[in-house]
Amino acid sequence: MPILGIDIGGTRLKAGLVDEGGNIVRKTVAETPTDLKGLTAAVTSMLQKLTAPGEVPTAVGVACKGIIDPSTATVVTLPGTFKFLEGVRLPDLVSPSFKEAPPVFADNDARAALAGEIVWGAAKGRRNVIMLTLGTGVGGAVLVDGKIMRGTSGAAGLLGHITIAPQGRFCDCGNRGCVETVFSARTIEAEALHAIYRGCECLLTERFGKNLGGLDCKAVFDAAAEGDAVARAIRDEAIGSLGAAVAGLLHVFDPELVIVGGQIAEAGAALFEPLRRELSLRTKRYLGRTVPLVLPEVEDSSGIVGAAALTVLG
Repeated sequence: MPILGIDIGGTRLKAGLVDEGGNIVRKTVAETPTDLKGLTAAVTSMLQKLTAPGEVPTAVGVACKGIIDPSTATVVTLPGTFKFLEGVRLPDLVSPSFKEAPPVFADNDARAALAGEIVWGAAKGRRNVIMLTLGTGVGGAVLVDGKIMRGTSGAAGLLGHITIAPQGRFCDCGNRGCVETVFSARTIEAEALHAIYRGCECLLTERFGKNLGGLDCKAVFDAAAEGDAVARAIRDEAIGSLGAAVAGLLHVFDPELVIVGGQIAEAGAALFEPLRRELSLRTKRYLGRTVPLVLPEVEDSSGIVGAAALTVLG
């Protein structure tokens, strides 16, 4: 049997069977329930669709937001809508579906994404790698001397919560001025909304002044690419802040490469070119080399393959 990968996302619950080459054989997707009973029922239903009676996957990997204790596969901290998962052993979501429960491995979603790259992607054969996932927030994971860094309490790798502006905006983690508050889809969209509310003459106001529901991070990058001064200023300020944070990480970890994934990474050259320039200016003297910034090689935005990879790394 293939490996089973489960990704508990903020809006979507995804599960699939993954073969030894990292390919998804079968998958199913549903909305993520917002209570434990509903989530357990949804997982059970999905596993029934993926496996025939009596079939048991080789192992199960579960990716979930928050701080996860991989030794027990227990959710330690998960603020917000899914706080109900705190203290829950993720294997308990899986075991009702099988008479003989397979081994279950779990970790947070960013580490799962890095695991996928270690087993089947850009980090294969590498020993020191940083991975960033740029989306609604900023996720991160770090491979140090061939091992994924987890820290004393499992919180290592929360790269989106490095302080970059000590007196900056409040973050949902309780800190101020985290990377997420200066670079994330939410932050970029918020800055664009402020410009529209102020009545700035720009493409954003022309296009979304009467339809704010259509405004997203991609629209800001698109307007910037078209030469709009306001959108370009928003984009460049955000990328400059991200570059400063990543430069600090390069000095701390001296990685072989940095993998940049997530929805914002889909902007391609509009993100990577200015980010590379920023990093070169900030790191070339001490590092004496250019650290490659690359896209993930695991072509799976669902998180299923990364979750499955957790079972390979053990």
